[in-house]
Amino acid sequence: MTDPLIALIAGILIIGFLSYIFWPNFGLSDKLKRWTQDTERVQIEDALKHLYDCEYRNISCTINSIAGNLSINADRAAKLVSRLEALGLLAIQGEVLQLTAQGRSYALRIIRVHRLWERYLADETSTKELDWHDIAEKQEHLFTPEQADKLAAQIGNPVYDPHGDPIPSSKGDLPTKKGKPLNEMLPGEFANIIHIEDEPPAIYSQILAQGLYPGMQIRVLEVSDKRIKFEANGEECVLSPIIAKNITVGIIQLEKQVEGKYKVLSSLKVGEKGTVLGIAKALRGQQRRRLMDLGIVPGTEIEAQLESLNRDPVAYKVRGAVIAIRKQQADRIYLESKESEKG
Repeated sequence: MTDPLIALIAGILIIGFLSYIFWPNFGLSDKLKRWTQDTERVQIEDALKHLYDCEYRNISCTINSIAGNLSINADRAAKLVSRLEALGLLAIQGEVLQLTAQGRSYALRIIRVHRLWERYLADETSTKELDWHDIAEKQEHLFTPEQADKLAAQIGNPVYDPHGDPIPSSKGDLPTKKGKPLNEMLPGEFANIIHIEDEPPAIYSQILAQGLYPGMQIRVLEVSDKRIKFEANGEECVLSPIIAKNITVGIIQLEKQVEGKYKVLSSLKVGEKGTVLGIAKALRGQQRRRLMDLGIVPGTEIEAQLESLNRDPVAYKVRGAVIAIRKQQADRIYLESKESEKG
């Protein structure tokens, strides 16, 4: 004969377990269902972004390219494509996949949030550059169009993200792609960097290690199958063609090239002076505001006064005060040397 107390306890445990599994909105079953739905929605949105990227770059998008981009197998990618077609977001022409007007609009909404978040992280926080993309990847699936508009207004309705990618407007407007890969330039040509691809991270980190950023002017010195050598901010840089391909540049015509060589702050020796021309766009957010608050603005005279070991940092005299500036920042502060001013 079963002990009544044991039967009662067993009954309570069974009821509790069933409640944990099936309780509306809070049970494990509903949580798994929402997780499955969220996962499918994220994959749909990621696929739409990939489709739009292919369209923007004027390259074909296929089931295999979606599988590779989303890191899923071909069977899952095929099912995802069928789902996109059923939702009216995708049209299939043979093996080529094309966005419908509805799919393109949806993709641009996701891209807008992603690039706005990267701009926000670059300008308003101290988040490391290599982390911008991953954070924006998460936020792009959470923000509504209304929240995106509020964020855009908060940061001044920027037109480009920190990598040089254009940010779609709230109406979905986006300029046509311009420029060409750095590895297609010829020796002797001048150009401005207009975009740096932030994927894959391994290549992006190598580009960052060279101190390159959108807006920087470069001059190509040598092009071969093994390397691209160019000058940027007075220093020689060398990249392999596969890395250089991830940098988009706009060729500068001869009449628009900067004449002579401007100096960067880090080039000043102790006792030398220079006049600030500006601060590179690569210095953003809190770092940029700090320098400007210290008086490093166009027209300000600055003098190198004291060097530490390895010249990092160096003490500079600015408007009567002596401040220490790291080399990484000093490399991105442009000066007109006293010699240039006299000339």
